[in-house]
Amino acid sequence: MTYVALITLLILIQYFYFAMRAGGARGKGDVQAPAMTGDENFERALRVQLNTLEQLAITLPALWICASFFRADVAAVLGAVFIVGRFVYAAGYMGDPSKRGPGMIISVIANAGLVVCSLFAVIAKLI
Repeated sequence: MTYVALITLLILIQYFYFAMRAGGARGKGDVQAPAMTGDENFERALRVQLNTLEQLAITLPALWICASFFRADVAAVLGAVFIVGRFVYAAGYMGDPSKRGPGMIISVIANAGLVVCSLFAVIAKLI
């Protein structure tokens, strides 16, 4: 479970990094709060942050359910894959938004793996 805790912290650090990057882009693009549009680089950075936040609602609970009921090593590996996917997504989105697909696919595959393993293990415990 130590690796799962480490992966959880790395996911949170990654999200914090994306949030700081969006905040920096807001200042650099002179986008005054509460505006959410106005500078393309800010909008891209904000989308990376917000899409990551949306994914975390699936990732974090599934990560811990998978670790608790299935296997912690599988959960940690899938969590690490999620982190990689988010960085690939961010790099693609910041460079050319049409290139965000591979990172999204990696993230979705990691989340699907976490959810499927979690569901399988919880159902197996019930039977």
